[in-house]
Amino acid sequence: MSVALREFWAGVRAQLPILVGVVPFGAIYGALAIGAGLPVAAAQAMSALVFAGSSQFVAAGLFAAAAPWPVIVLTTLIINLRHVWYSASVAPYLAHLPLRWKLALAYLLTDEAYVVAIQRYARPVAEPDQRHFYFAGTGLALWVAWQISTAIGVFVGAQVPPAWNLDFALPLTFIALLATAISDRPAALAAVVAGVIAVLAVGLPYQLGLMLAAAAGIVAGTLAARRLRQRPAPEVQP
Repeated sequence: MSVALREFWAGVRAQLPILVGVVPFGAIYGALAIGAGLPVAAAQAMSALVFAGSSQFVAAGLFAAAAPWPVIVLTTLIINLRHVWYSASVAPYLAHLPLRWKLALAYLLTDEAYVVAIQRYARPVAEPDQRHFYFAGTGLALWVAWQISTAIGVFVGAQVPPAWNLDFALPLTFIALLATAISDRPAALAAVVAGVIAVLAVGLPYQLGLMLAAAAGIVAGTLAARRLRQRPAPEVQP
């Protein structure tokens, strides 16, 4: 098996445990979209074209509330601004790739794919660097699962009793992602600061609290990492 193929399947395998939480999440979206009045084709197309769970949930809710389309577009855009930070983080690793690869990986870049892929990029690799196949593997595994789970929600989700409260899958999915991403003290500080700000700013409109929390977490983690690097190394006793 070639290096590229090994990287691809390693990315698929790394994403599989996260799909346990993603599949019910996608099914809930499908059911919610149909309940909001979206046609079946539109509900499924949103998963294929937008491919961003949290913004799809919000868009479906705004559609149900008969919000003007500029409000729906602007709100989902604000929610997805976090992908700009993801892109900036992975950009140095993708600089050598041709445009077609960058476009494809940009489309597959989600919370779950980023967390798995960035951990692979953090590990050393022998030349030639084929880690973009790992990125593609984890992103495609998620994409396929999201399309299938959306279809399940669209066609059978309405039969699930509301008392089951399957929306617990959403926070569980992100908790699992967070747990795998915290590998040092700066990352832990970033998570704590972002969590506190998210709770304090939960009442802000258009999900701006999430953006504020993300920005605060990034600043806290960056400052902590910079301070850690500036510490003098401990002296080695002879």
